[in-house]
Parts: sequence; C-alpha cells; structure tokens
Amino acid sequence: MYSVQQIKQLIAEGNKIKFYKDNYWKTLREKILSRDNYECQECKKEGKLTIKQHGRKLDIHHIKELEEHPELAYTESNLETVCVYHHNILDEKHINGTTRKKYINEEKW
Repeated sequence: MYSVQQIKQLIAEGNKIKFYKDNYWKTLREKILSRDNYECQECKKEGKLTIKQHGRKLDIHHIKELEEHPELAYTESNLETVCVYHHNILDEKHINGTTRKKYINEEKW
C-alpha cells in the first residue's frame, strides 16, 4: 500500500502503473468488482447491463481523480466499477482547450 506522498511521487514521475500493479490495489480492485456485482455502474444508470463477458473488460474508476485526490486512492466510496466505454467518457479531460482523444489505461497489466 502506497502512502499519499508516494502516490504523488509516482504521478509526478509518470509511473502510476506501479500503483495499479501493487498487490493492495489488486485486492481492493477485486473487492470493488465484487461489491458492484461485476457490473458497470454507469451502464446500470442507463438501464443496461454490462458485465465481463465476451471479451469486455471492467475497470475501477476513481470518481475523484487519483491525480487530484491521491488521499482518496483507496477510499471505497470513491471507487466504482465501469466498462471501458464509460471509463473513457468519465476520464475525458479538457487540457488547454483541447480534448484528449486517446484513452490510456494505466490499470491495464
């Protein structure tokens, strides 16, 4: 488990992948998936059901972003299960007036 300071350092170094490869995160990730019944919570809001099947992958989304709120990195109420489609939408950012086009999933290992 990384401290807030260590998470900030990983982010500054562009090395968030270490956070997502940590065993504590992997255990917490599985706990959140189980809590959310392995269903995309955003799809559920739309009345759809998306589960891990037919090659679809589920991610864990930080509602308040890790970069801006590293103190909430392991807070369960700040985490939700989402499909890749919704993760792309939720993490879309406007940087210097431009929209990030490509999603990079640091959680992928």
